[in-house]
Amino acid sequence: MTRIALDPFVRDLDGESAALRAAGPLAEVELPGGVHVYAVTRHAEARALLTDSRVVKDINVWNAWRRGEIPMDWPLIGLANPGRSMLTVDGADHRRLRTLVAQALTVKRVERLRAGIEALTNASLEKLAALPAGQPVDLKAEFAYPLPMNVISELMGVDAADHPRLKELFEKFFSTQTPPEEVPQMMADLGTLFTKIVDSKRANPGDDLTSALIAASENGDHLTDEEIVNTLQLIIAAGHETTISLIVNVVEALQTHPEQRKKVLNGEIGWDGVIEETLRWNTPTSHVLIRFATEDIEVGDKVLPKGEGLIISFGALGRDEEQYGPTAGEFDATRTPNRHIAFGHGPHVCPGAALSRLEAGIALPALYERFPELDLAVPASELRNKPIVTQNDLHELPVELGCPFGGGA
Repeated sequence: MTRIALDPFVRDLDGESAALRAAGPLAEVELPGGVHVYAVTRHAEARALLTDSRVVKDINVWNAWRRGEIPMDWPLIGLANPGRSMLTVDGADHRRLRTLVAQALTVKRVERLRAGIEALTNASLEKLAALPAGQPVDLKAEFAYPLPMNVISELMGVDAADHPRLKELFEKFFSTQTPPEEVPQMMADLGTLFTKIVDSKRANPGDDLTSALIAASENGDHLTDEEIVNTLQLIIAAGHETTISLIVNVVEALQTHPEQRKKVLNGEIGWDGVIEETLRWNTPTSHVLIRFATEDIEVGDKVLPKGEGLIISFGALGRDEEQYGPTAGEFDATRTPNRHIAFGHGPHVCPGAALSRLEAGIALPALYERFPELDLAVPASELRNKPIVTQNDLHELPVELGCPFGGGA
């Protein structure tokens, strides 16, 4: 089996994903830093492995970890070993931690956030409208980033004053280009910041999920301080990164498919279809790290060996022709059925999926209603991915807004 090295600069994610699919349902890959793991690249096999009890999150199962081959300054150590949370435990502990988060993120409860999301969206659009006319705008920085960060921070009770520091630390956390000598300090700084937030909420609880987790730990649910801090970090990280990429990727998809954009703006194609097709075709999460095999597992005509690491390559399996047919590589907002698993599957479905869909479902129609002439300020071929192996994330999305709806020429 030929090993595929994942590009730390993510210069051709589509080409890389195609190479992974061509390698079969299970591919040997090399992560940045020379770490060897396997990747599942096909939809059906990914669904099966995500519900297979022989695939676990306990890093102590990993042969390379037990042999001492994974250094603590590996740039991706924060994703492979982020501390105890629902991301790193299985069975009863996973259900216990996940249940507390899921109870706060049910579809019904998330829907209650609609008015606040609409207000934040409108405020962001007002700021965009106030920018000098004719000047290119980085839509990612000015619109796609502030909305999900503000929403998830309000949900978790994080002060807006902490946003700049969070942005700085998460940039390093996800990047494969963070110098190894900076990794331990970055991890420590993240822990210090989130511990400070938890301590503040313990002293002054509010109507937020962090306060609810603290209360649960004091009412018999046995959450440790480490679990609370790591759960807060996990939700903040996942709760804004995925939605940023989703909003950016939808805009890129529509601007590079003008016929479909026209039908969306005319109401011939619904926004739900656009969002779901973007989640499949240009998924926000390219690879999820990392799970481990407790025994040899057959995957198609190959074997995931006992003790080896497994990543879920969502970027590859989202365009799997065995699942989506010969048009899997095409963007089609009318595609039905569209049973992608961009938010995971089974017990590992992202509990924030409903929130991400709600934010995108509010923000994107409002953006195009306000700026129907919006267009890319550079050719799509010039858009560049950030050096993040796990996230399908652009450096920036420069656009020309055009005249706002109701504005003059």
